[in-house]
Amino acid sequence: GRRCPGQPQRGPVRAPTPGARLEAEQNVIDVFRAAAPATVFVTKKQMVRDLSMRALEIPAGTGTGFLWDAQGHVVTNYHVVDSGRGQGRFAVTLHSQKTYDAELLGGDPNKDVAVLKLIGCDEPLTPLPLLPPDVKLEVGQTAVAIGNPFGLDHTLTTGVISALGREVQGYGGVTIRDMIQTDASINPGNSGGPLLDSGGYLIGMNTMIFSKTGSSAGIGFAVPVSAVRRVVPQVIQTGRVEIPGIGIEPLPDHYAARAGIAGVVITRVFPGSPAQLAGLRGLQQD
Repeated sequence: GRRCPGQPQRGPVRAPTPGARLEAEQNVIDVFRAAAPATVFVTKKQMVRDLSMRALEIPAGTGTGFLWDAQGHVVTNYHVVDSGRGQGRFAVTLHSQKTYDAELLGGDPNKDVAVLKLIGCDEPLTPLPLLPPDVKLEVGQTAVAIGNPFGLDHTLTTGVISALGREVQGYGGVTIRDMIQTDASINPGNSGGPLLDSGGYLIGMNTMIFSKTGSSAGIGFAVPVSAVRRVVPQVIQTGRVEIPGIGIEPLPDHYAARAGIAGVVITRVFPGSPAQLAGLRGLQQD
């Protein structure tokens, strides 16, 4: 029981304080508490008839969304609200667990952004703060995703921004540029949910994953807040998005450079666009 010469004397081991949190843990907790009330559950409803020919309203698709303002505008992915069977009817469940009908104001399928408006909502709403335009994202910074994967209400996952400026083919068949890649787990039902930084600011909208199984493989993509900021006010004001440009979809520059082509290679010309009226044509396969 005697202490050897030169051996440091240690006091009794102190047990950690129950409920103690690391600073990083507490930060994520604070972000979730602030953002959860602004995250909603979106359901697309469809009218069907049973064997007795009675009209029934059933869920036809689900996803996540977030509050844009205190007036009841909700932002989600276009593919969440568009099933190819007309406008449909929508229900939005808030953090209070109250469900309201909603109307689709419009959106931009090429950016996979849509806007809904709550009907008859009389409770106070707290929207998410947007990342200021002059604040730049960095690869490696914390990314926090909130959504309703597989119908599991208000699920949080964390990770980092894995890459910036990704080009991914979107729901409208047009490449969405400047997508955010993250390893925060994104699964079916997360679509349309917010991607946040460690300050709780909206940096993107979770949109799609790269996976061979349909579940998260650590490669998720989010539409950047810069695109959301451009689309949503236009949809709220006019119901549609004015798309500047001559109406073409160019081949990515690195493909053209690899083929030794100088200039812009047109892969697609949009109907009724100035490009079509000028006689421009896209690539054709023999």
